[in-house]
Amino acid sequence: MSKFVLLNARLFAVAADLTGASNKIELTAEIEEKETTNYASNGWSEKLGGLASAEISGEGQWEAGDPSLVDNASWAQLGGVGPWTVCPAGAAVGDLAYLTTAMRSNYTQGESVGAVAPWSGTAKSSWPLVRGQIGHPNGTARTSTGTGTGVQLGAVAAGKRLYAALHVLSVSGTTPSITARIESDDSNGFPSPTTQLTFTATGAVGGEALRTSGSAITDTWYRVAWTISGTTPSFLFATSFGIR
Repeated sequence: MSKFVLLNARLFAVAADLTGASNKIELTAEIEEKETTNYASNGWSEKLGGLASAEISGEGQWEAGDPSLVDNASWAQLGGVGPWTVCPAGAAVGDLAYLTTAMRSNYTQGESVGAVAPWSGTAKSSWPLVRGQIGHPNGTARTSTGTGTGVQLGAVAAGKRLYAALHVLSVSGTTPSITARIESDDSNGFPSPTTQLTFTATGAVGGEALRTSGSAITDTWYRVAWTISGTTPSFLFATSFGIR
């Protein structure tokens, strides 16, 4: 990805797509400095890396009245832990995505008279921050069982994990249900897919993050697959995944 101007950054906070209410999104990753300087350090300070953390902060225009809008979503999430996905330039399959599980730590609203009503908020990581890709786009409605487009993430070495986040953004129909899963294979045709992660079946908006156990995965291609049931069901959802 070459240099670009931020025009289409995307922010998915658990079950809410906050893109249309955001005009600033910041993602920070940090590792604590632990001082180890001693008399044998030859006059130079020495450091070791301590605990790692990540923080997602955003701000924009306040809206309320629906679970998908920023006030409803922020209030419901405050103090809770769930999946977050940040994309610097779009949310099509294969686009760069950063994902983590984070706690919504604060939410602020309000400004002086005459201002466009603003909001701001912060989420702090509870899982590692993962640099990955979008596995399913948020704007494609799914009404029946199917599979998504394959993405080449690479093999998972022993001790590393495959991480995935699911954001169910809207649901309609009678008794709708979706069970999403992450499949892998050694080629893009997925001749013999293996299920690596399976999200909990749901018929409501929400979010979930999963990760593998740390065992090696030799497959290099991954995709999202889903099973849908119900009467005239329809789901909008976004999925991100990566290896760390």
